[in-house]
Amino acid sequence: MGLELYLDLLSQPSQPSCAVYIFVKKNDIPLELRTVELFKALDRKETQQLESEGAQLMAEKKGDQRGVAIPIYLSANYQTADHRYPADLQAHAHIREYLGWHADCIRGTFSVPLWVQVLAPLIGVQVPKEKVECNRTTIDKELQLLEDKFLRDKPFLTSQQVTLADLMAPEELMQA
Repeated sequence: MGLELYLDLLSQPSQPSCAVYIFVKKNDIPLELRTVELFKALDRKETQQLESEGAQLMAEKKGDQRGVAIPIYLSANYQTADHRYPADLQAHAHIREYLGWHADCIRGTFSVPLWVQVLAPLIGVQVPKEKVECNRTTIDKELQLLEDKFLRDKPFLTSQQVTLADLMAPEELMQA
């Protein structure tokens, strides 16, 4: 059996399965997509349990690199364009630098608006306006760092071509 990916097509882009899906599609890797419907599962959960699980998931997402490890594995085991995850050590290091920064600085920060604007109201949680504004300030700082450190004068994050770093970036940046 080939690759199977379980994915809720309506889930937030920051889920590791979305990054894997983007990578697989861009590299024409054969895949059997198994769709799941997370919001239907949410309807059946108790509000307190959801609130607790949401907080736990947010804590676990910080620094979570599972969404990065799978495309790296796939690039090593399937025919993918060399520029996606180059064998050249310097290019490889630039991509890993961005992916580590993305996991540490972008993933948790950029998933907060989805929680605040969509999930929290579904379960009746009110998020203080100060926290929302603080998160927005953090997002602005991270976007500036992205420009200054990674993009600079290049059309893509780490090189002149689309790499794994560029395929991972849209996850949260689409939410900014």
